[in-house]
Amino acid sequence: MVEVLLKVLLVLVSLALIAVVLLQPGKSAGLSGAIAGGAEQMIGTRAKGYERVLERVTKYVAIAFLLLSFIVAYVVQ
Repeated sequence: MVEVLLKVLLVLVSLALIAVVLLQPGKSAGLSGAIAGGAEQMIGTRAKGYERVLERVTKYVAIAFLLLSFIVAYVVQ
């Protein structure tokens, strides 16, 4: 029972991680972004509100995914 619950939770966390990563805007726009984007990285631009939230959510969901993956691997073994 616990094994099934952990696997379902892992699938939900995986889907959440995919969704959060896909919601993030791109950092550059093709070749023009590759040329002009270097200046932005050197100067340093602050992330907008929703981008900052998405970065934090991505970090926490990725940590949850990693820990849950180790737990599921240990329980299944």
